[in-house]
Amino acid sequence: MPINRVKDIVILGIVGDSASGKTTLASGIVKILGEDRVAMLGCDDYHRFSRRERAERDVSALDPAANHIDILEQHLKLLRQGQPILKPVYDHHSGELVRPEYLEPRPLIIVEGLLGFTTRALRECYDVKVYLEPDEELRVRWKMARDTVRRGYTRDEVLASLERRRADSPAFIHPQRTFADIVVGFHPPEERPEESGAGLNARHVLRPTLPHPDLTPLLESAHSGGIHLELCRDGDGKPVDVLEIAGTIDPHRARRVEDLLWRLLPEAQHLRQSIGEFTDAEDRTTTSAPLAISQLLVAYHVVKAAMGVHAL
Repeated sequence: MPINRVKDIVILGIVGDSASGKTTLASGIVKILGEDRVAMLGCDDYHRFSRRERAERDVSALDPAANHIDILEQHLKLLRQGQPILKPVYDHHSGELVRPEYLEPRPLIIVEGLLGFTTRALRECYDVKVYLEPDEELRVRWKMARDTVRRGYTRDEVLASLERRRADSPAFIHPQRTFADIVVGFHPPEERPEESGAGLNARHVLRPTLPHPDLTPLLESAHSGGIHLELCRDGDGKPVDVLEIAGTIDPHRARRVEDLLWRLLPEAQHLRQSIGEFTDAEDRTTTSAPLAISQLLVAYHVVKAAMGVHAL
């Protein structure tokens, strides 16, 4: 349990490589929890250098040395204590550090970024920790689509960025996986390797560091229904539950799963709405059942953490 905290503040950390789906996952969780009750903080705002300066120094944004990790630690501790911060701001379109913003804490805080679990001091600030690890080829396709359509990069610039970061991802990003309570990965089905949207499968590694919801009422004939839970060994050999959600999950079963999870969140029933939305490669908004279920599962843990200290 984090120390020196205000009892009515709960913090969710979402970490993953560039274009792994952090913002997309977080956006649905905000809808579930209520926009007026959630403060968002992006770790990218704590970049030490502008895009031009990183290029001049031959350093990537994935390197902790290119980020103000110490200031991020201080700011999370202040928010944890119920105090406001003057948050730096990084403009992804221009690649510049711009005017900082005044950020007041709210009952629920979502922190998402590349390096959120890098230090012990950061990790101690969270009540729930999620790591995203999509299929690597899928992540590259997502990054190419996002950076060219919404961030103004050329295709060659994105490819060059991926090449520069090739060694940094395993060195700085991937080791943070071991600290997560939940590891979420999206991957295309074997029969459709080109899939990158609503038809993706989702895999949740559920570690025993959190008490996970009981989904057994929905797991009968699981393979035919598109959802399956089994006990496995994680990469470190420790036992974990692995929940598989097929992109082809039967819509009726998907609704049953969502209904069960909403019933487990009575404090948020008044906020119930459509979730699972994402922006596809053509910059169109669509929905995914595995994404919606993933957002509800993470929100469940945030609500349960909040119930331990205050009522929503």
